[in-house]
Amino acid sequence: MKQIGTPEPEMSFLDHLEDLRWHLIRAVIAIVVAGSIAFLLKGFIFDVLLFGPSRGDFFSYDMLCRISTSLGLDAGFCFDEMPFRIQSRTMGGQFSAHVWTSITAGFIIAFPYVIFQFWQFVAPAMHDNERKHAKGFILITSLLFFIGVVFGYYVVTPLSINFLGKYQVSEAVFNDFDLSSYIGLVRASVLASGLIFELPIVIYFLTRVGVVTPQFLKKYRKYALVIVLILSAIITPPDIVSQIIVAIPVLILYEVSILISKVIYKQEQRKINKK
Repeated sequence: MKQIGTPEPEMSFLDHLEDLRWHLIRAVIAIVVAGSIAFLLKGFIFDVLLFGPSRGDFFSYDMLCRISTSLGLDAGFCFDEMPFRIQSRTMGGQFSAHVWTSITAGFIIAFPYVIFQFWQFVAPAMHDNERKHAKGFILITSLLFFIGVVFGYYVVTPLSINFLGKYQVSEAVFNDFDLSSYIGLVRASVLASGLIFELPIVIYFLTRVGVVTPQFLKKYRKYALVIVLILSAIITPPDIVSQIIVAIPVLILYEVSILISKVIYKQEQRKINKK
């Protein structure tokens, strides 16, 4: 029986690969199980969630309409119906969309467990005091991801659909969007936002391994601002209001990342000074 405090036996490279394989298998199983549940909830996933932003009574449009009206801005978010239709032009288009949408939903639902498996893989390389923070790490990482997903769904997606759905080069051209194109836009907006909101976690690990420092992040803050604006321009319509709406929370995350980096950097410096 292994005694408490006894160091873990060293694993070979192949043992690490085998361990990683089983963690990946468990994560994939969790995604498949969650995706299967989402597959059975077709009406809710598609009619309520996925096609919600394509209707004029969607929550975000109502809020943006009120805000723009109160500020005396263009009432571009005040409408009853979107001027486009969604269609499927291939025999297996709807079934394929159903399957891949279910897998995406499964990944979002199972994300905390996927992160748990990641933590289980890297935990043996950490100190005992670092392993104590496992629950906090999983909770914060999952929370940031879900906040990003909600932000992508209620902010980025409506802004993109509102702009692209109404855009016309000529009145002679009517917008008939393919189902896969529409779902791809929603999926990209939601997942990209969820991953972008993981910035503080990424900075935490980069600071821990010594790749970045708080001084580095402060020095290149202006370049980060440019990158954030470019990212905002990529994932949102090319209008300044939409870009600012998306850029503000990302810039806040960057500032929070600097604070996190400062705390971790000080901790690492104390460890070095004690040696």
